[in-house]
Amino acid sequence: MSGRAAVPGADWRDEIFTVLKQSRIAQIGYVPDAGHARLIGLIHADTEIRAIPLTSEEEGVAVAAGAWLGGQRAALLMQSSGVGNCINMLSLSKNCRFPLLMLVTMRGEWAEFNPWQVPMGLKTPATLELMDVLVYRVEHADAAAETVAAAIDIAYNSDLAVAVLLSQRLIGAKRWVR
Repeated sequence: MSGRAAVPGADWRDEIFTVLKQSRIAQIGYVPDAGHARLIGLIHADTEIRAIPLTSEEEGVAVAAGAWLGGQRAALLMQSSGVGNCINMLSLSKNCRFPLLMLVTMRGEWAEFNPWQVPMGLKTPATLELMDVLVYRVEHADAAAETVAAAIDIAYNSDLAVAVLLSQRLIGAKRWVR
């Protein structure tokens, strides 16, 4: 993890937060999402990271570009259904050659209750890859922090767009409550 260490025994979202802090991520854009709720709470509680609520995921690409131009590092949190909202904006990262780190909670996979989530969930990796985004996937909690650290390294060392897909099995399947 390039000298960045997770806290043994901590929740995987806490470990991701630690890696974001150690990697000097200063701005994090997000669209509210239950899969990212714990991480969003940690970001809001921290005085060194600016939490930026977004109305659309594509705004997060522009936030990351602005952060980079201003000398800061940024990350974007979204759900897999939001990847489709970013397609046009992902060309900004490629054409302007700035690093873009995205953490994507997956839907439409493991034990999904909502059939509307399935099409984009199935096509999220391919959609990102078609836009020249490097895609990493996390299936198990013990790989989450290390994978995010690796994504940060390659994004910021190579000016690449990188997405870390946090599987639905990892984040936990949502249940329909009647």
